[in-house]
Amino acid sequence: MGRSFLSLLVLTAVLAAPAAAQQKANDLFGAKRVASAQPPAAIGSYAKGCAAGLVRLPETGPGWQAMRLSRNRNWAHPAMVDFIERLARRAQGQGWAGLYVGDISQPRGGPMTSGHASHQIGLDADIWMRPPDRLNLTRAEREEISSINVRSADRTSVNGNFTRAHYNILKAAASDPAVDRIFVTPPVKVVMCKTARPADTPWLQKIRPYYGHNTHFHVRLKCPSGSPDCKTQQPTVAELSNGGNGCDETLEWWITDYLNPPEPTEPDKPKPKRRGARDYTMKDLPRQCAQVLASR
Repeated sequence: MGRSFLSLLVLTAVLAAPAAAQQKANDLFGAKRVASAQPPAAIGSYAKGCAAGLVRLPETGPGWQAMRLSRNRNWAHPAMVDFIERLARRAQGQGWAGLYVGDISQPRGGPMTSGHASHQIGLDADIWMRPPDRLNLTRAEREEISSINVRSADRTSVNGNFTRAHYNILKAAASDPAVDRIFVTPPVKVVMCKTARPADTPWLQKIRPYYGHNTHFHVRLKCPSGSPDCKTQQPTVAELSNGGNGCDETLEWWITDYLNPPEPTEPDKPKPKRRGARDYTMKDLPRQCAQVLASR
């Protein structure tokens, strides 16, 4: 009896068990050290899915270095690897040595044991805001070095670390047709909006403000061809912006109400805890994810 068949039998038994007794999906996916032996495919959604046939982003390329290698999260859909190669060349055109690339996905995607709720289908990548000092860092150095913060201490504007090169690299990334959206710290979106022109709308609307992105920007690609089970994020960027560039009252909210929320008119009622990515069992994920886990 083949090993893959035995693995499938085990997974079938796991899926048949009551949800409370099932092992957490992040433990199952976090234990896998290599990709599945399947054709590349993103499965499910960015925050509830997995990925088949991922490839490892080379630890060092002609224009990048993968960081924090101990996490084993430099696995990506081939479309993401191609994008990083393109963006690295654009970064070098702005005077950077290239890019420091943070987390992408685990070898088979899926929920992670720590950190991200998304990054589950090989189509999300964190790019450090720090211009690379050099592209020959050792493995040990990649664990010790940190990115830079481009947000001011009061969190309402960018600081001196944010340069025109950052702006141009973000513009290049957002102008790439494979990109769906890019998450940045809200002050970065604000400063980019200050120079916005109508002609900038197609790419500027992809730059989305979101908390927790003051040391990196998070690139999310569209579902690639060959991944029929990949779910495009809803609403789309265009729908979210109503055809605009995102430089509206929604952006202002991030700098006002989000940082200084108004006093509630009535006492807040306790909200039930929402299940997150680290609560998922295999029953929460697309059924194809069991096959991804079972593959050699």
